[in-house]
Amino acid sequence: MFLKVQCPWNVIIPAENLDANELMLQKSIITRLLEDFAGKRATKELGYFLAITTLDSIGEGKVRQNTGDVLFPVVYSAITFKIFRGEVLEGVVHKVLKHGVFLRCGPVEHIYLSSVKMPDYRHLPAENPVFLSDKMSKIEKDVVVRFIVIGTKWLEAEREFQALVSLEGDYLGPVS
Repeated sequence: MFLKVQCPWNVIIPAENLDANELMLQKSIITRLLEDFAGKRATKELGYFLAITTLDSIGEGKVRQNTGDVLFPVVYSAITFKIFRGEVLEGVVHKVLKHGVFLRCGPVEHIYLSSVKMPDYRHLPAENPVFLSDKMSKIEKDVVVRFIVIGTKWLEAEREFQALVSLEGDYLGPVS
């Protein structure tokens, strides 16, 4: 699900980048905020950070004693992506294994669909393995699959989410 969030942040501008021109200062603040944002990746609460939509406010700068750099408190709005239990999404298969498949959905790269959660599908081993249903529907590499999220896990060290998904439900499976 896409979320619109408002986030506080502290932007540090090196002393050599400070300029009396207000427009140049705003440009430096925005540039630094975008650099910080790009490295942020994701948080457990908000999900994956995709884009800054607006810079809502810039607070008064405070000079840091040791370096002479200036810290500006800012508030910005951003779009994030986070998966929730019970949500129906679509993902692309990127790996087919004997016991299930791995999918990607937006920035989430570790979504596992177990063969146990694919009713009516059976694994066919080959050079390019597939799961085939009784109705001749195929789940193979690069196929788009509609699924329901049955669980998520946040990995703090990697700053990413993992998900366990299922095809048990109506209108779930490969998308034509």
